[in-house]
Amino acid sequence: MGARMTTRPQNPVDARAIIWDLDGVIADTAPYHLKAWQETFRKRGIEFTEDDFRHSFGLRNDAILAGILGKEISNEEINSISYEKEAAFRRIIGQNINPLPGVMELMKSLAAAGFQMALASSTPRENITLVIGSLGIKNYLQCMIAAEDVVRGKPDPQVFLLAAQGLGVEPGNCVVIEDAVAGVAAARSAGMYCLAVTTTHPRGSLKEADLIVDTLEAVTVNTLQKLLAHSGEV
Repeated sequence: MGARMTTRPQNPVDARAIIWDLDGVIADTAPYHLKAWQETFRKRGIEFTEDDFRHSFGLRNDAILAGILGKEISNEEINSISYEKEAAFRRIIGQNINPLPGVMELMKSLAAAGFQMALASSTPRENITLVIGSLGIKNYLQCMIAAEDVVRGKPDPQVFLLAAQGLGVEPGNCVVIEDAVAGVAAARSAGMYCLAVTTTHPRGSLKEADLIVDTLEAVTVNTLQKLLAHSGEV
């Protein structure tokens, strides 16, 4: 596993944290992931449709590949194809990285309010480094958990629990910001609150979240503070 960036707060019992997903939450990377998967599968004579992509978005590459190529696929093949796909993604996205509406403002406000923040994603670390470096948000994040740090992907809660551990914050004091069905399920399994954004999935698919918004422009520090205070009026 690669080294994780962590800074633990002094009073973990009282600390509050926001755990961000990356793809579809911080940046709209979905179109570039779709193109990378289609390019990768096309070389193998397989059509990867938008419907295939929609159903697999938020899952780890090994789960996606097993779903398309069959569970008998070897680990060597998974690693080789994943490397090829992620390299294609980074080539295709290039410098076309922009934050989704409301992200930068919310991060700045949360930092000013003293919230701990982490990024927890099924994405490889190299992709995360590219995106957060391009957006200039690294200083807002005290912990970063990538695909290399987990052995079980979403909907397993491992990625979020590792983020909370890295921050030194109790799971029940964390709000996860997600856009994928598997991510919402992982947050709930972790015992965390979940705010879902309808970037890649409709509201009906995200109904297990504590709060659903169409854009983070609708979210303030007060919104998240109320969520953590167990208030239904957010």
